[in-house]
Amino acid sequence: MGNWVENEGLSIFVVLVWLGLNVFLFWWFYLAYDIPSKFFYTRELLGHALALARAPAACLNFNCMLILLPVCRNLLSFLRGSSACCSTRVRRQLDRNLTFHKMVAWMIALHTAIHTIAHLFNVEWSVQARVEEKDTLTSALSKLGDKPGESYVNFYRQTIPNPVGGLYVAFTYLAGLTGVIITLALILIITSSTKTIRRSYFEVFWYTHHLFVIFFIGLVIHGAGRIVRGQTAESLAEHNPQICYQNFSDWGKKGVCPIPQFSGNPPMTWKWVVGPMFLYLCERLVRFWRSQQKVVITKVVIHPFKTIELQMMKKGFKMEVGQYIFVKCPAVSKLEWHPFTLTSAPEEDYFSIHVRIVGDWTEGLFNACGCDKQEFQEAWKLPKIAVDGPFGTASEDVFSYETVMLVGAGIGVTPFASVLKSVWYKYCHDATNLKLKKIYFYWLCRDTHAFEWFADLLQSLETQMQERNNAEFLSYNIYLTGWDESQATHFVVHHEEEKDVITGLKQKTLYGRPNWENEFKTIARQHPGSRIGVFLCGPEGLADTLNKQSISNSEADPRGVHFIFNKENF
Repeated sequence: MGNWVENEGLSIFVVLVWLGLNVFLFWWFYLAYDIPSKFFYTRELLGHALALARAPAACLNFNCMLILLPVCRNLLSFLRGSSACCSTRVRRQLDRNLTFHKMVAWMIALHTAIHTIAHLFNVEWSVQARVEEKDTLTSALSKLGDKPGESYVNFYRQTIPNPVGGLYVAFTYLAGLTGVIITLALILIITSSTKTIRRSYFEVFWYTHHLFVIFFIGLVIHGAGRIVRGQTAESLAEHNPQICYQNFSDWGKKGVCPIPQFSGNPPMTWKWVVGPMFLYLCERLVRFWRSQQKVVITKVVIHPFKTIELQMMKKGFKMEVGQYIFVKCPAVSKLEWHPFTLTSAPEEDYFSIHVRIVGDWTEGLFNACGCDKQEFQEAWKLPKIAVDGPFGTASEDVFSYETVMLVGAGIGVTPFASVLKSVWYKYCHDATNLKLKKIYFYWLCRDTHAFEWFADLLQSLETQMQERNNAEFLSYNIYLTGWDESQATHFVVHHEEEKDVITGLKQKTLYGRPNWENEFKTIARQHPGSRIGVFLCGPEGLADTLNKQSISNSEADPRGVHFIFNKENF
C-alpha cells in the first residue's frame, strides 16, 4: 500500500481534490440559481435549465483557470528546480502536467456540452414566451421592459418565432455569437489533439491548438451581454415574488404589488482567468526572448535508422541530465516548435539532440541541414535554429537513487544517453560523491540499425567500468523485438563469440521482449530495503506494465524494497 501511495497516491489525491471542487462548484451554483427568490421569475421563464446552465458555467470558469497552468513550462521548470518548495513527490506530480492538462480539457468539454444544451432550452423557451399571446405569467414577464420605467427579465426582445428566433439569438446576440465561436474553437482543438493527428499531422494539431487565443477572448466577453437576469434587491424588498406571482395581471396598480425590476449578472469569467492568462503571457514573452538568442550548430552527424544528431552551442546555456528543449527551424517553419530530449551531458561544452526523421517537419530539418546531399556541408550554410529551454523531466531525479532501472524503447533511449554520458564523465573524474551505485539499463528496439549510434557510448562505459574494477555498476540488456528466423539462426551461430555480432558489446543482444515480472523480482532480491527508481521513455502500453510491476513488486513494509515509477512526458 505504501508504494501504491508513492507511485499513484498523491496523483490520485490531486485528481480527487480537483473532481471534488468541480462537484462542489456545480452543486453550489446550481442551488444558487435554483432556490433564491432573486431568480424566481427567471425560473418561471426557463425552469431548471437556468440552474443547469449556470452550474457548469462556474465549473468552466474554474477549469479554464487551470488549463493554462500545466503548459507554463518555464514556471513548472522553476518550481521543479526549487528544492525549497518542491519535494520529490511534488516534482513527480509536476512531471504529469500534460496528463492533468488533458483531463482538464475533457472536463471543459463536458461542462461546455451541458452548458450549451441547457442554453438551447433557455433560448427556445425565451423566444416562445416572448411571442405567445396567452395571458400567462411567462407572457407577462416577457412583456416587461416594453414600457418606459420597466426593466426586462426576458433577454429576447424581438417577436420572431422559433426556429428563426433561436438562430437570431445565436448569431446576433453577443452571448450567442461568442458561444458559437468558442464552442467551434473547442471542438477543433480537442478533435485535432488525438494521438493519431498529433503523430501523423502534427502541424494540424499545432495550428488548431492556437485557437485557444480566440477561445479565451470569446470566453472573457461571453457574459458581457448579461442575458441572465435576476430581480434587484430593492425590488425584492417591496415585491415578494412568492406572493405577487399569483396576481401578475394587477402589477403596478395602487395597493397591489409594484412591477418587479431586474438587472443582469455582471460578467465574472475574467476574474477567474486573468491570473493564468497573465502568467501565460509572461511565459510566451520568456519563450520569445529565448528564441531570439543566437544558437550555433557546430556539428551535424548522420546516424543509421534515419536519425541525425545536432550538436549546438548557445551562450549561457545550462542543462541537467534528462532535460529537454523546444526547437524551431525558421527555414522549415516560422511558427512550429518541437520538443527533443537532450542527449548530451552537462559536463560537455555543447548540447545535442537526436532527431528521427518521421514527418514533414523532421524531413524538412534533415534537408535544411544538407543531410540529403552527398557532399560536405559548409557550417555557414547550416540553417538558423531557435531553442527554448531546457526544461526539467523525471530523469533529472536519476541521481537521487542508489539503484535505478532505465527503460528506453527505440528513440526513447535519448534521455538515458544524457544520464549515461554524465555517469561516464563523473567516473572519469571523481565518483566518490555519486549516490548512484547501480544502473539496470534496458533498451528495446525493433531494428538492428537503431543500436549503432548508441553502441559507442555503451562501449566507452563498459571499458571505463572495467578499468576501474566496477564492472557491476552498469547492467544493460538490449532487446531486439523485431526479428525473423534468419536473424535468430545467425544469433545462434555466433552466440559463443566474445562480443555481440550486432552491437560489438560483451553483453549479448537478446531477442523478444523482457519478462518484466522476473526482472523486477530479481532486482528486488538483490537490493532488499532499497528505494529503486524506475525511469521510462516509451509507449503508454509499456508504461502501464512497468507501473503495475512497480506497485506489485514493492513491499508493504516501509523498510522493504520499493519501486518508484517515473515516465517522461513532454
